[in-house]
Amino acid sequence: MANIRISDMTMKQVQEGFSLSFKEKIELSKLLDKLGVDVIELEGIENPRIDSLRIKSVCSAVGCTVAVPVKLDKESIDATWNALKEAKKPRLQVCAPVSSVQMEYLFHKKPDAMKDAVAKAVADCKAVCADVEFVAEDATRADFNYLVSVLQTAVEAGATTVTLCDTAGTMLPSEFAAFIKELPALDAKLGVSCADTLSMADACVIAAAKNVQEVKAAAYPLTTASLANVARVIAAKGDAMGVCTNVSVTQLSRIIDQIAWMCQTGKTASNENSDTDSGIYLTAHDDAAAVAKIVESMGYDLSEEDVTKVYEAFRAIADKKDKVSTKELDAIVASAAMQVPATYKLDTYVITSGNTISATAHIKLQKNGESVEGVYIGDGSIDAAFKAIESITGCHYELDDFQLQAVTEGREAMGQTVVKLRAGGKVYSGRGISTDIVGAGIAAYLSALNKIVYEEETV
Repeated sequence: MANIRISDMTMKQVQEGFSLSFKEKIELSKLLDKLGVDVIELEGIENPRIDSLRIKSVCSAVGCTVAVPVKLDKESIDATWNALKEAKKPRLQVCAPVSSVQMEYLFHKKPDAMKDAVAKAVADCKAVCADVEFVAEDATRADFNYLVSVLQTAVEAGATTVTLCDTAGTMLPSEFAAFIKELPALDAKLGVSCADTLSMADACVIAAAKNVQEVKAAAYPLTTASLANVARVIAAKGDAMGVCTNVSVTQLSRIIDQIAWMCQTGKTASNENSDTDSGIYLTAHDDAAAVAKIVESMGYDLSEEDVTKVYEAFRAIADKKDKVSTKELDAIVASAAMQVPATYKLDTYVITSGNTISATAHIKLQKNGESVEGVYIGDGSIDAAFKAIESITGCHYELDDFQLQAVTEGREAMGQTVVKLRAGGKVYSGRGISTDIVGAGIAAYLSALNKIVYEEETV
C-alpha cells in the first residue's frame, strides 16, 4: 500500500483576520507533529530577525519535516537555510508560477527566463539542503509542454519533490485526476495542491491520490483542502484506493478541534489583550457593567448572580490596589463564580517523572462516593495529571489557559493555579492553592471540571 505524505500549510494561508502569535505558531506546530503530519510548511522570511527566530523555534520543537519557501535569489536561500538548518528534517521550497499570465504579469519574466531562474534556485538550494521541493504555481493553466519542461528542469537541478498547484481552483475532480495522470514519469516525488475556490479542493486531492506521493492540506482550511477530511477519506477508503497516510485518526478530532479554536478569527487578538502586559486593567472606579463586559470578552458566560459575586470580589481587591489585571480577574471568576457541589473529589495522586523517563500520573478520585482511578503518560507532570483525569471521566475538554503564580514567599511558598476549560463554546475556570504545583493544578482542573459536569447534568 502506497503511503501518501501529508504536508500541512495552515500557517501559509493568507486571509484577512487570520493571524497567530509567535507562541501559538509553536504550539500549532507541536500539535501537527503529534498528529502525524509529514511536513509542516512555514511562511518565508520577510523580517530576518523575527522570522528566523520563528523558524528556528519550530525546528527545535518538532521531529517531522519543516519546509520553508525561498525567493528566486541566493541571498534569500542563504538566509532561509541559516534559520532552517537545525531542523531534524529541513526542506527548502522553490515556488514559481508556470502559467503565462502569472509569469509575465506578476514576475515580469518570459518562459525561458523563468525556467532558468528555477533551475538556478533549485541548484543553489540543493547545494545546502538534501530535500528540495519545486512548487509549480498555477500549473493547471500552464502550457502543458512548457509545464513538463519546467518540471524536468527542476528535477535535473536537484528537486526531490515537485508539486503541481491548481491555484485558480477551477478544475473538477475528474479533470484534475486526468491532468495529473497525463504527466510523464519524473525522477522525484509528485505532490498536489488545490485551491478551494469551488469548494472541491478535498475531492480534487482525493481524486489524484492514487497517482501522487504527497498532498498539501490544512488543519484549519481557509483556502485549500482540509487535512481532516482528506485523512478521514483515506482512512475509510484507503484499502480500496491502495493508499494510506501517517496521520493518527484516533487523535484527529481532538487535535483538529484544538487547532480550529487556536486559529479562529479574532481569538488571537482577544488572547493578547487578556495578558497583563497588554495594558488592559480595571480599577476601583470601574462599575459592575464594565467588569461584566471584560469578563464576557474573556469567554465567560455567567449568570447575573455570578456576575454580582464576581463584582463584589473584584471591589474587595480593587479597594486595596490601584489596578486589577485580567489575569487576576480570571482568579476572581474561578473562586467566586458558579460554585457547585463537587462531583469529583481528589483522593490520591502519584506523579513519577525524571530526565530519562516520561512523566506518569496515577490519580484516584471519588465520584459521588465511589473510587475511580486512571493512569496516563504525558509530556510533563501537569500534562500527565490532566490526561489521567480525562481517562477517568472519559471526556476531553480543551485547556483554554493554565496560569501559575506564587502567593507567598520562601521555600514553602504557596502556589496558586487557575485552569480554564472550554466546553460547548463556554469557558469554565477553577482555582487551586497548594505548596505543590501539581497538586494545585489538579485542584484547579477538578474545580473547573465539576462546574462543567454540574451544568451538563442540570440542563
